[in-house]
Amino acid sequence: MSSIVAAVAGVVLGLSLAAPPGPMNAVIAEESVVRGVRAGVSAGLGAMSADACFLVLAWVGVATVLRDAPRLQGTLLAIGGLLLLVFAFDAVRDARRFTPDAEASGGRGFVKAFSLSLTNPFQLLWWLTVGVTLLDPGTMALSLGPIEATIATGSPAIVAGFFAGIAIWITAFPAVLVALGRRIDGFAPLVAVGSAAVLAAFGLLFLYRAAVAL
Repeated sequence: MSSIVAAVAGVVLGLSLAAPPGPMNAVIAEESVVRGVRAGVSAGLGAMSADACFLVLAWVGVATVLRDAPRLQGTLLAIGGLLLLVFAFDAVRDARRFTPDAEASGGRGFVKAFSLSLTNPFQLLWWLTVGVTLLDPGTMALSLGPIEATIATGSPAIVAGFFAGIAIWITAFPAVLVALGRRIDGFAPLVAVGSAAVLAAFGLLFLYRAAVAL
């Protein structure tokens, strides 16, 4: 029973990381509406693969180097900011060139999301705080409205549940967007432009914080 509770808690944590608006979901959204569900899921898998890398780095303790290395953080922010601006430009171009059969073309969603995640120090720092809790044996209090529970951490069940939660999101989110795009005229270009705006905003924010850190 404790393993089931831990797995469910992992799913909740995975969704809490994957679902909030941000550059990763902007990439997934743009790939989905322009190139189809498969491309959107591929972008999501890129972000999830980066999380798997961060999990390994946090587990072996290598990732802790970033915590006390502001210059390294600044460098990663600068690289990530530039990538975000490049991908924002690509999203605008995709929106202008969009045609209903555009989903037949290939996409670079996996590489885009994976590279952005690896250069996002905030994502890595999440693994050094909340993420470490998943790996360290102990207990964690989980509160979902009126439901409160204490779960065991450091088990394979909670880690498996965490990635299951991410997998649920990166599968459902593209499917919903594509379904809406088929029902609403002009939906896909609008989402692509919105994604470009999100990517550009985060790109400028990353570059600003990089300038402060460096």
